[in-house]
Amino acid sequence: MRLVSLCALLWIAVVRPALGEGITILLDFQGPHSDPAIAEMKREFADVMKDTAVPFDLRLLSEAAHQTYSDLVVFRFKGKCVLEPAPFLYDERGPMAFTYSTGGVVQPFGEVECGKVTSVVRSAMSGGDFAHADLLFGRALGRVLAHEVVHMLSKSGGHGHEGIARKALSGSQLISPELHLAAGDVERLHPHK
Repeated sequence: MRLVSLCALLWIAVVRPALGEGITILLDFQGPHSDPAIAEMKREFADVMKDTAVPFDLRLLSEAAHQTYSDLVVFRFKGKCVLEPAPFLYDERGPMAFTYSTGGVVQPFGEVECGKVTSVVRSAMSGGDFAHADLLFGRALGRVLAHEVVHMLSKSGGHGHEGIARKALSGSQLISPELHLAAGDVERLHPHK
């Protein structure tokens, strides 16, 4: 498995970082992706996670060669990470993303199902939204990514009752102008600060 091989080479596990320590998130796109959407995803992720006091560095896998990291998270993005103008049918059942766990222990590896995110986002768009498709799709990807990183940093499959970490996010929530990390979820990430 390519992801396991990559991670074996890097051999780094995510731990709950001390305040001020950074976490690098490698983004491994398995298919086509939109550069403007990825830029918006990074911006949205940074906005959502700003209250955690953890510095994050999101990088494409291609930017990570010959570098080492103290704390690392790897996300594989499967499918087409492009919101195309013509709608297509896609099975919306199942999660938009997930974090791996082994023996009940949350791992620093996850996957985002771009086709499912695209479908959910498209269902919430109307009229003029399509003129800003890259921005809205990137915003949604940033929020899906932040949701999974909360699982990783809290080392829990549990969900919050509001905000980014709630159990399910609708298409409208994924593209709304604002959606934040709830205070209780920030506390779960840093219980002893």
